[in-house]
Amino acid sequence: MSDKILGHNYIGGQRSGQGDVALHSVDATTGALFETPFLTATEQEVAAAVDAAEKAYPLYRAIAAEQRALFLEAIADEIDALGEDFLACVARETALPATPRLAGERARTSGQMRLFAKVLRRGDFYGARIDTALPQRQPLPRPDIRQYKIGVGPVAVFGASNFPLAFSVAGGDTAAALAAGCPVVFKAHSGHLVTSELVANAIERAVKKTGMPAGTFNMIYGDRVGAQLVKSAGIQAVGFTGSLRGGRALCDMAAARPQPIPVFAEMSSINPIILMSEALKVRGDAIAKDLAGSVTVGVGQLCTSPGLLLGVRSPELTAFIEKLSAAFGGSNPATMLNSGGLTHYNGGVARLTQLPGVKVIATGGTSYTQAVPHLFKADAALLFSKEAPLEEEVFGPSTVIVELESREQLLDFAAKMNGQLTATLQAEIGDLQGNQDLIAILEQKAGRLLLNGFPTGVEVCDAMVHGGPYPATSDARGTSVGTLAIERFLRPVCYQNYPDAMLPAALQNANPLGLMRLVDGEQTRATVG
Repeated sequence: MSDKILGHNYIGGQRSGQGDVALHSVDATTGALFETPFLTATEQEVAAAVDAAEKAYPLYRAIAAEQRALFLEAIADEIDALGEDFLACVARETALPATPRLAGERARTSGQMRLFAKVLRRGDFYGARIDTALPQRQPLPRPDIRQYKIGVGPVAVFGASNFPLAFSVAGGDTAAALAAGCPVVFKAHSGHLVTSELVANAIERAVKKTGMPAGTFNMIYGDRVGAQLVKSAGIQAVGFTGSLRGGRALCDMAAARPQPIPVFAEMSSINPIILMSEALKVRGDAIAKDLAGSVTVGVGQLCTSPGLLLGVRSPELTAFIEKLSAAFGGSNPATMLNSGGLTHYNGGVARLTQLPGVKVIATGGTSYTQAVPHLFKADAALLFSKEAPLEEEVFGPSTVIVELESREQLLDFAAKMNGQLTATLQAEIGDLQGNQDLIAILEQKAGRLLLNGFPTGVEVCDAMVHGGPYPATSDARGTSVGTLAIERFLRPVCYQNYPDAMLPAALQNANPLGLMRLVDGEQTRATVG
């Protein structure tokens, strides 16, 4: 690895290390400390990072979409160039395997950048709408009115622990904000500080190669700098992936500002899987095997990990539970991202174990230093408890199965269930035809509905929704994965009676960008005038 690790903050294209509070990255497997200290940003450095982003904003948002696309592609190239020694470093910080997991995540991270470059080139993110003047209209003429979208301004992004690349420094939130024309102030996650610095270096190389303004990208270190960042007047939106407690705290801070700003937080989801009778008859054994794999993949450290399994009592469900128990019994303990994650997981397992009406029916071995897979079975009455103990996320390789008394009980729970990132049906065609009312409820409760699959594994594409009603996210209208994510960091601007030459290119009559636009209610690429 050619990059020298400095442990200093990134502010306006420069490195700054004024603080005297140091963090150390930790080997996730051995607990050994990495040598280089990372200096927590001082209040002055946080303010300087926001100021640098503010100064960069008018310059960066004015850069043509094609040039921003080239910038994103340059970032992607730099990320792809991070080699095997880089993956080995990430693996040491996170205990995630270098291959195929981290190699695949590196490709996903660069792929996200290239996907947003395509969005910039096709131009649909502008959302151009044009109502041409109707001077002869009675009783009043209509003025010429045109609308498109611009970036909101500097965006604060918080790194996630479980995806050190794809949801971190150059992850989806950063890619979407940069695509929208918004400079970024990134708060590095303390769980992978070395990884964060190496990726930040890659972004900075791309900034310089493509001539982007200094301050387009900034990064600060520290466990307690987030509050100041969110409260800073220059920040206009926040992207966050993490716990419900952390996300809610950021939302409350942002709402209490003199100028409230939106927080797009992904926070908590148990991703229910509903097991239908015909599916269990036809594919019960295969579902049990694949479901155990979905719960334990990545040591269960995925926001889409299935934490609740529901089925109506039947001989097929009884047989399925036996198969699933056997599959869990054949799994093994594994190292989590960090010791704090293991502590939280073990606490969640202990909480479930102590609940009346819950019993452990299978485990994947024993360990004091690694996460042990757990399969629980719970009484249906707990689904309807005011405390909703089964809807509290346990972040790790465990899940709870509930045997319901009837289809009506399933519908009752679905109607009261918390918002989710995903909801999955394991069903045959006959099951679907008899459960349209259930599907209609799930549409109101989840951002992504799956059929005969498993929620772990999120495709990065135009149609993906990785969001959902609260508490899955703080704003169900958006997504943190896929091209729709750019909408979170855009706002509409309307121009009335502006001369054509003074309009943004996306709204001019000649349509020099060749964009698809809504003109007088009709989709068109043709000249307006």
